Amino acid sequence: MTGHVLGVDSGGSGVRVALRPVPGDGPDLTWSSAVPATVGAKGVDARSLLAQVVPAARDLLARAGAQHCEAACVGAAGMASLGGDLHAALPSALREALGVRTLALASDAVTAYAGALGQRPGAVVAAGTGLIALGTDLTAEGGWRRADGWGHLLGDCGSGAWIGRAGLEAAMRAYDGRAGGSQALLERLRAVFGPAPELPAALYPRADRPAVLASFAPEVGRCAPADPVAAGILRRAARHIAEAAAAVCPPPRSGREGPPAEAARRTDGVGEVTQGTSEAGGTYEVALTGGLLRMGTPLLTPLFEELHMQLPHARQVAAAGEPLDGALCVAEALLTDGLLLPADPPMLRIVC
Repeated sequence: MTGHVLGVDSGGSGVRVALRPVPGDGPDLTWSSAVPATVGAKGVDARSLLAQVVPAARDLLARAGAQHCEAACVGAAGMASLGGDLHAALPSALREALGVRTLALASDAVTAYAGALGQRPGAVVAAGTGLIALGTDLTAEGGWRRADGWGHLLGDCGSGAWIGRAGLEAAMRAYDGRAGGSQALLERLRAVFGPAPELPAALYPRADRPAVLASFAPEVGRCAPADPVAAGILRRAARHIAEAAAAVCPPPRSGREGPPAEAARRTDGVGEVTQGTSEAGGTYEVALTGGLLRMGTPLLTPLFEELHMQLPHARQVAAAGEPLDGALCVAEALLTDGLLLPADPPMLRIVC
């Protein structure tokens, strides 16, 4: 099959759209907006998402000299738990507006996975303001293995919000004179938020509390080289992240057949697949993605140590791309009838 495929990445920081020709005889065309889709009583609002995606996709099609999209993948934060309106409205709307014949509705964790590893078995941890881990062995029986992603009140352990909250707690402990406090973090709290006693009133009423908490995570990273309390917070965050990766890493496949041989020759939209599982010992790949990794050495050094301890047989690899790349990867696989990732609603639903 030939034609154009559409990828959509909808998250808390906005909406991004990309168009790719298949076969790849031209560059991807992209569009982005910093305005996220709204979330209401029915979850993620389909109308607000379509109001951005449809005009953007039409503009990209015009630039490409094309009339319609053959296949599309929409990856959205909240698709798994708040995607009822998207499931109901997107298939017919995208078919009528853009001619989409085959559509994948995916959790943003799935598109993050596909962007990082393509269609190879393994595990991916997406770490930003929140944190979720996803793994698969590419079998229908195994499906998707998920860990965390439960939000800043119930989980997201090791995320930016988690690190920021732990740093602010250590600062307030220092303000009170309690054990476990950090004077360095208290000074950074004052510089960022003002007087410590005013922090609760500035924080608790905010609807964007996770983002506000996460905004303090870089301060923890800056203090960590000279402050043992901040360094300890990042060590605990690294342990949580590695635990999530270990929880979703597929069980060893020793003695079992891997994916079909042709899978190893397939182009996944991010890069050429050269390995599914290791022939010796059933090793899987583990990749990390997300904005939290920009914290650099103060977090990455303990994180790589924890991954080595908790997943000694996994092979750590750099993420090949981002969630938008993953959405294009899935859409291209739909067009070429080469989808290897398990269709496992609500994580990944295929609509024809």
